[in-house]
Amino acid sequence: MPVIALTQEMGSLAKDVSQRLAEQLGLEIMRHETIERVADRMQVPTSFIGRLRDGKAGFVERLTADKRSLALYTAEELFALADRGNVVLRGWGATCLLRPVPHVVCVRITRSMKNRVAWLMAHLETDDAEFAEAEIRRSDDAHAARMHAQFGVTWGDPVLYDLVLNTDRISVDSCVAQIRALAERPEFAETPASRALLANMTLAARVKSALKDNEATSDIRVTVEADQGKVKLSGIVLNAEERALTEDVASKVGGVSSVDNALRLMTVPRRFASSKQT
Repeated sequence: MPVIALTQEMGSLAKDVSQRLAEQLGLEIMRHETIERVADRMQVPTSFIGRLRDGKAGFVERLTADKRSLALYTAEELFALADRGNVVLRGWGATCLLRPVPHVVCVRITRSMKNRVAWLMAHLETDDAEFAEAEIRRSDDAHAARMHAQFGVTWGDPVLYDLVLNTDRISVDSCVAQIRALAERPEFAETPASRALLANMTLAARVKSALKDNEATSDIRVTVEADQGKVKLSGIVLNAEERALTEDVASKVGGVSSVDNALRLMTVPRRFASSKQT
């Protein structure tokens, strides 16, 4: 059940590689439905999600966008797709989100700016090279900013990937052959442990999204860990009511068999409490 995560660098030919991989290995490929489901969960137009991801959102849109919801719902979608297996996931931070899972092959497809600009000019049927380069740099900047904000990583850092392929020098077919060869190596064989890890991460993502969905817990930020249906909640909440509400929402998520509520209540400094009484 191979799971292959690719980067999404404009003009790098990663889309061609992902499509060829899916055809040759009979894999599902992440399609436009993902953006539609995320937009639906956030109750915003798909075009808004697209503008945010592409760096085309205006100042007010970027300032008011619910980036936490976008990250949580995106993670839930990606983990669910990966958990089903037999899939190629391109973009959306898939290489960062799924990197802890040993059987997921994380690949960066890259290409020189010169050839990426030529690709975009042909794609847009324009002879304006400056415009094409500006579009690519805007897209790159948006991806880099999102990766840094969401995962604390430098986009393009080669240690984040199992394989880095340059389509300036390697054809799409050769890229596919290299990825297939790596996916078949024993290091990327699916094991009960790697399968369990992915299932646990998927369940934890569902619990986090459920907490965000619920009006009573949407602003509560806690750590969620899952282990074969058993969920542990840790962190700090304001009071006993929040603690109980968080446990209640988590316990109702499908696949959760029990909840270890290790949430602690926020302690109020004695000096602050005294000042409130005067």
